[in-house]
Amino acid sequence: MVAVSDVSDLTERAGRALPAPEPLRPLRYAGVFALLFLFGTETFLVSPLLPTIADSIGTTEAAAASTVTAYVLVYAVCAPFLGLLSDRFGRRRTLLAGGLLFVLSNAAAALSTDLTQLVLSRALAGLAAAAAGPAIWAHIAETAPEAVRGRALGLGMALFSTGQVIGVPLGGVLTGAAGWRAAFWALATGTLAAVALLARQVVPARSVPAQAVPVQGGAVRGGAVRAVLGAWREPVLRRALLVNTAFNAANLGAYTFLGAVLDRRFGLSVPALGLVGVLVGAGSAAGSLLGGRLGDRARTAGRTGRPLLAHWGLLLAAGIALATAGPGLPLSLLGVLIWFTASGAFVTDQQTLAGTVAPAHRATSSAWLTSTMYAGTGLGAWAVGAFSDVTRGALLVGTALALAAAAGAWLVTHGLRRQR
Repeated sequence: MVAVSDVSDLTERAGRALPAPEPLRPLRYAGVFALLFLFGTETFLVSPLLPTIADSIGTTEAAAASTVTAYVLVYAVCAPFLGLLSDRFGRRRTLLAGGLLFVLSNAAAALSTDLTQLVLSRALAGLAAAAAGPAIWAHIAETAPEAVRGRALGLGMALFSTGQVIGVPLGGVLTGAAGWRAAFWALATGTLAAVALLARQVVPARSVPAQAVPVQGGAVRGGAVRAVLGAWREPVLRRALLVNTAFNAANLGAYTFLGAVLDRRFGLSVPALGLVGVLVGAGSAAGSLLGGRLGDRARTAGRTGRPLLAHWGLLLAAGIALATAGPGLPLSLLGVLIWFTASGAFVTDQQTLAGTVAPAHRATSSAWLTSTMYAGTGLGAWAVGAFSDVTRGALLVGTALALAAAAGAWLVTHGLRRQR
């Protein structure tokens, strides 16, 4: 591996005025990237296994679905408070604690014999992910070279999405071969290996100057609640979180009914709808990588105050419109791909923004992004479900809120320019 100083010497000998920027080294983040992949798998794993799990523990599918609710609800409520712990006490401790708790929660799920035990284990998994997730994004934002920070965050988000594309089908194969408990044992084993790796890669907080910022900030001097709400007192972040709510009300609110929309329009079978899920994950992964690369290119060109959030809002509106009203299945599926490419790119831009604008609130801001995402999802699903025709509801609510998010994102960009 060539050292940065060696690269600089080579570029100077080649007649360049400036040294080459430090490249992105993905292996440096292998531990946290592996954990993101496993989190992505965990988030989506239970849904396709619901019939098998319900039969095994003697309950209904509707009751078994409460395991998904437990995971999401605990994450959404606890993430901002656990993000504060990461900002105060360092990334390494929070990552290790969250990772080990994730191991225990999946082992507990594999050992569950009734619905209560399974729901509690999934709530514990949500707590673990709420602790480790914000710390991961803050760690990447603090340690990745500025010129490739967006690509590093985009790669992490792409691996999270890949958990849906690859991890969930692998879990299904494992379930078919050895039962649903084997899928949770595999998650526990994989997480244990990831924790061992990140324990070597994530240095103690005292060795990372960036992590000293929160210790001197107002977040520490105020009470816990005031500190958790610190991100909302930053004007740019406040607008960004509101935009995040609107964007995901359009994005995931409409996605809640995508299967029903495609079934009503084209009569797709359940296996075919499963393949659409793969397309969703692939689009999210591609968008994450694209968003990171384009963001880095803009910052390298000096356009640091111009995130592409508004562009992704407009692209989301186009994708939803095409997916829900486009003539013919091929164009509708193209709309789905555009839709989730915009979604993945938007999330990457938001994480980059949260990790850059207010260093004292990195993990807490990242946690609020997830909480407002879930809040927006619930609001959007409620709004679409209020229509007797969910296809029409997804079209109108999805495109209108996506356009509103694009307009709000323009205000975020305007605020960044004024701040700078």
